[in-house]
Amino acid sequence: MVCRITTIVFAVLYLLALVAFLTGTFGWFGQERDPLSGVFLLPLGLPWIFVADLVSESAKPWFAAIAPALNLLALVLICSWARRLRQ
Repeated sequence: MVCRITTIVFAVLYLLALVAFLTGTFGWFGQERDPLSGVFLLPLGLPWIFVADLVSESAKPWFAAIAPALNLLALVLICSWARRLRQ
């Protein structure tokens, strides 16, 4: 149960941070473009953000947007593995 709640909370935080990033990047909903709009994605994407130095400058914002999805995938896999162990 705790694993499922943690995964859902992480997924909701990721979606909110992704919407904030896209809104600030493309100026959706009448917002001004903001270069710091992706700042909420950084802590959600750790430790994968440290690998961002290996990608090109133009791909870094998109890598930062995708990095939390790797953590979400890891959470889902760990939770399913733990669920199988309990059965």
